[in-house]
Amino acid sequence: MPIKSIKVDEERCCGCLLCQTVCSIFHFKETNPKKSAIWVKGEFPAPGKYKIAICIQCGKCAEACPVDAIYNDNGIYKVDPEKCILCWACADACPTGVIVPHQEYEYMFKCDYCGECVAICPTKALTERK
Repeated sequence: MPIKSIKVDEERCCGCLLCQTVCSIFHFKETNPKKSAIWVKGEFPAPGKYKIAICIQCGKCAEACPVDAIYNDNGIYKVDPEKCILCWACADACPTGVIVPHQEYEYMFKCDYCGECVAICPTKALTERK
């Protein structure tokens, strides 16, 4: 179920990567965290500390896109795979660095706030912002 906004609480993150896994399953029908629109990175050597990178829906990617492949759908920025020319302008403009290509696809991929990561997060590091 799509949601409007995701709240991130990195202090609650246990680094399980379930959010990345469910994202790849939901969007690409395979278990491959590299095909995820959310990234969790350990802050080593600090044990148990993680950084979570996710789209904040700021629209900078859409502003940078020269072919209008990124559009606002009710407050959520989405990529039109048919229009995307893989120029990387959106990736260069992204403040969180989470709009990326996948070598198997000819378009950029970003979080569409589907809510699957929020639904599966066992520690509530990801919740729906009310």
